[in-house]
Amino acid sequence: MDEKNMLFPVEESPEFIDDGDQLDRDYHYTVAWDVEKQDFVLDGKGRMESCDGVEGYKVWCCKMALTQRYACAAYRDDIGTELEEALAESNEKAVESAIERTITEALMVNPRTEYVRDFQFQWCGEAVSASFIVKGVDIDEFKISI
Repeated sequence: MDEKNMLFPVEESPEFIDDGDQLDRDYHYTVAWDVEKQDFVLDGKGRMESCDGVEGYKVWCCKMALTQRYACAAYRDDIGTELEEALAESNEKAVESAIERTITEALMVNPRTEYVRDFQFQWCGEAVSASFIVKGVDIDEFKISI
């Protein structure tokens, strides 16, 4: 064997298997979150409880719909909505259209989201509440209200 080859052996690099698309579509167990309280769900000993991946995905959808884009430096630029801008539109129909657009864009970032549709709005003076249907990959539709 050549002395040069002994000092610097050549090895083949392993083949890279990209299963990221499948992993991104799976629903993994996660920490439970109380949407009403905006806090983690704790057991009697003060430990965080877990929830299944489908419930975690539903919570993620609620949180993304209520998270203002660019407000948290830890999030990528495609995370969250532009609700503040939507609420500043000139009339109710423009506000509704902007809310529908920004929430749909925010939720479609997740590869688990199949579609977002059937938005309904209820106005009470200047305040507006919205509800809509989300369909995740391999799960039934569910309704979100914010």
